[in-house]
Amino acid sequence: MIELYYWTTPNGHKVTMFLEEAELPYTIVPINIGTGDQFKPEFLQIAPNNRIPAIIDHEPVGGGEPISVFESGAILLYLAEKTDKLISNDLHDRVEVLQWLFWQMGGLGPMAGQNHHFSQYAPEKIPYAIDRYVNETGRLYAVLNKRLNDREFIASNFYSIADIAAYPWIVPYDRQGQNLDNFPHLKRWFEAVQARPATVRAYEKADAFKNQALNIEQSRAMLFNQSANTIR
Repeated sequence: MIELYYWTTPNGHKVTMFLEEAELPYTIVPINIGTGDQFKPEFLQIAPNNRIPAIIDHEPVGGGEPISVFESGAILLYLAEKTDKLISNDLHDRVEVLQWLFWQMGGLGPMAGQNHHFSQYAPEKIPYAIDRYVNETGRLYAVLNKRLNDREFIASNFYSIADIAAYPWIVPYDRQGQNLDNFPHLKRWFEAVQARPATVRAYEKADAFKNQALNIEQSRAMLFNQSANTIR
């Protein structure tokens, strides 16, 4: 059984998408990041960076003590290797999956996140910062669009953790100042992933928590005032 520490963010959706695709039994432990659950000592024991998602695998391969994993990319790779699903044992295909997984972790996610921050949450609207991250998000969309020109999925012609990692960061494309009609190959891929039954089920899980969302002022106070003093 997988114990998933979760909230309704793009990184949280990655893990529910995988678990639904792999049909792996799991339970959700909600971590409301708007009210500070991520700072509770029991959560910090498994997620020292005070970020969701995190998991505890109570039935690791080979037995033994439960294993905890934090960071969404590490979780996807761990679960793919555990189940031998959504990744490949072929060296060339595996490298394709991993490099696009890390592309999302190091590029698409952080840049889109800064896009959200400066365009949606920052108390002062700084045109340079907004333009910088909206344009960089668009550049990354174009990279993905070009990649998908001659293939069905990101890594190769099989659905993988690379697709699962990227998809939730494309979902809020409108808030990111992007128009999917400008990226036809990306749009085709996006709609195909969106229609997958496992994706539908994963996003239905999020519906149970929608009424707990905070407004921008509350979110700003809780999420964006952290410093070295936050870590104790």
